[in-house]
Amino acid sequence: VQLMEIGGNMVDPGGSLRLTCLTSGFYFPTVSMAWYRQGPGQDRDFIAGISDDGRTTNYAISVKDRFTISRDNTFNVLYLQMNGLRPEDTATYYCNHRKGGYFGQGTQVTVAT
Repeated sequence: VQLMEIGGNMVDPGGSLRLTCLTSGFYFPTVSMAWYRQGPGQDRDFIAGISDDGRTTNYAISVKDRFTISRDNTFNVLYLQMNGLRPEDTATYYCNHRKGGYFGQGTQVTVAT
């Protein structure tokens, strides 16, 4: 299993970013996936999950209505659209293979002026 997160950057408060997780080594369309994040000095926390077919999603309260998780089962890619970013969203973001518990190496998102 290989997971590679890309798209992290520094952005102003109120801005938007889209993270992408490139996957390989497993049959992506059959696996539920998720995004987690870990802020400075904090635990790694769940923020969004999506079923294998993409029809069911769930979110942490802290990101609900601002972030959107989606997937493309044709290209084996997971996305996280992040809008209305806040300084407290600053963290390293990881995609997660839910069944196997695998994580990628993460991508850094920094929200600051």
